[in-house]
Amino acid sequence: MAIDERAVLAALGKVIDPELHIDIVRAGMVKDLKVSGNDISLKIELTTPACPMKGKIEADVTAALATIEGLGERKVDWGARVRPAPGPAAGQQLLPEVKNVVLVGAGKGGVGKSTVAVNLACALARHGAKVGLLDADFYGPSIPLMTGIRKKPVSHDGKKLEPLEAHGLKVMSIGFLIEPDQALVWRGPMLHGALMQLVRDVNWGELDYLVLDLPPGTGDVALSISQQVRSSGAVLVTTPQDVALADVVRAKAMFDKVHVPVLGIIENMSQFICPHCGNGTHIFDVGGGRKASEMMDIAFLGELPLDLKVRQGGDRGLPIVVGHPESAETAKFMEIARNVAGRISQENVRGRAPVVTGPGAQATV
Repeated sequence: MAIDERAVLAALGKVIDPELHIDIVRAGMVKDLKVSGNDISLKIELTTPACPMKGKIEADVTAALATIEGLGERKVDWGARVRPAPGPAAGQQLLPEVKNVVLVGAGKGGVGKSTVAVNLACALARHGAKVGLLDADFYGPSIPLMTGIRKKPVSHDGKKLEPLEAHGLKVMSIGFLIEPDQALVWRGPMLHGALMQLVRDVNWGELDYLVLDLPPGTGDVALSISQQVRSSGAVLVTTPQDVALADVVRAKAMFDKVHVPVLGIIENMSQFICPHCGNGTHIFDVGGGRKASEMMDIAFLGELPLDLKVRQGGDRGLPIVVGHPESAETAKFMEIARNVAGRISQENVRGRAPVVTGPGAQATV
């Protein structure tokens, strides 16, 4: 007896995405289902190429299909399509082709926020996503140095600047537009105008993620971008000691006030790795970032060591994710990128209701 399409969808409807907490049929992840006698073919489309639970979903799909009586040959293709942040919202028209804006912030300077931002962007790109990186730290633009870009941006139409490219990223920074030794002595309105130009008047094209490196603290730039651009969420960077954790609590409070979801905390400089013996030393304290995430009831996205190779990569314009792709430090950034992408998918699903398109049809979220 031939296999019925509804039996396949019923079996796959028991596979729950561990992060989204809904089944993969309702989540719109089952695509191109074709039944030919006892044979089937289909595609599972994950919500991000950096999906942290792909292995679990693959195993559950295989187990679910095995329960269909009389099933013959089965062909399952795997892909990914990043879903956009739900809208509409004020400022959404500023970046119509960008699916998700990810803010990287910190309550204070000196915690390695820009290092995290550039390596997070590179890690998302290595996972297969289309990624842009915007340096919004106007008073200390370090992305040009960290990406190794020495060129000036150009405009082909006289209206929009073309972003520069490096390491699989589209990159823009105020640092590309001023001389290296020039100081920006600007008040709030000038900062706001320049920031909106870098957002609105750059030809970003289609992106899955645009990572914004915010200035430290809770000042004008962070507020402007939070209020004018529809972001998928913010990532907070901290170090383990109490003074840094106190500031990250204030940063969390700011994002709460402007209704930007905080995706989680990254603890940087969790321990110093000796370049000679490889042993780790907790010079700033232990476990502060995880403690803060539990206190504020937000996700702990991972911890990163204070390692010489990470600093050297930033100084040379070759982020460690690109320069040392097989290193333990890169593995940590890749894991953090998966965790960030997973949290974005959760927020996007939470912000939109499932829509069922008919009997036996696949739902979309």
